Amino acid sequence: MNVQLAHLYTLASVARHGSFSRAARELRLTQPAVSMQVRQLEREIGLPLLERVGKRTYTTKAGEVLLAHAGRAMQELDRGLELIQGLRGIVAGRIRLGTSASFSIYLLPSALRRFRARYPRTELVVVTGNAPEIARAVVANELDVGIVSLPVRERELAVTALHRDELVAIGPPGRRWPRGRRVQAAELAGEPMILFEQGATLRRVIDDWFQRGGAAPALPMELGNTEAIKKLVESGLGLSITSWFAAKADVRARRLTAVKLDPPLFRRIGIVLRRDKPRAPVLDAFLALLDDLRRSLT
Repeated sequence: MNVQLAHLYTLASVARHGSFSRAARELRLTQPAVSMQVRQLEREIGLPLLERVGKRTYTTKAGEVLLAHAGRAMQELDRGLELIQGLRGIVAGRIRLGTSASFSIYLLPSALRRFRARYPRTELVVVTGNAPEIARAVVANELDVGIVSLPVRERELAVTALHRDELVAIGPPGRRWPRGRRVQAAELAGEPMILFEQGATLRRVIDDWFQRGGAAPALPMELGNTEAIKKLVESGLGLSITSWFAAKADVRARRLTAVKLDPPLFRRIGIVLRRDKPRAPVLDAFLALLDDLRRSLT
């Protein structure tokens, strides 16, 4: 059997993106070339490896088995190439980062831009999701690094503090908050609230704060996107609680108003990776960049 490594990389890309066209863009190939490589691999294996369901492409059982075994070989090859590049003084390779949508919007853009400018031979893949999803993906080695709200429960993960994030109450531009003092849970609970969806770590932190204050919002509107929440608050549909780093630009532009909470409310943001994760030069370089970001946020 003559299985070509390039065809395995192509199959892995299609499986990861669920799309031939996205895989073609990642691999800098034409879509027909990607389709041809997959067909050649399927002929060599003797079984279909992909199937289309609706608009998305999924691996068949044979495709899953092949990638489960070939994936380990490809990872070892990639690591070997990264180490060789390191011997030449070049930082190269891929970093697969998992984080929340809000962190990717408000905390990370400048740091990621510096990383790409400093190490142009690297590839940066950013995946967004909630903290439990990201933690599980790091444990499964589907992601190299996660930046998540803490705590995480997986014992396989090493955790490094990144930022202590203060949460604030936000309201529309004309909202008048108590001058010179913070706002308490009971004061907010009597107002229409727009909060992050149930199950998210941030929502649990907010619900715990209300519980400690002896109050609970009545039927809050729930969304899964910070930008959408801010837009609804700006339009006067209710109040919310969110990270100061997510709200400060809007407050300074007078699109929103904000006030601190009583008692103060913080959440911890951390960097997670497997304790036994091999430390290739590209990973060391990325972790050093995150350490620079941590110092800049203090």
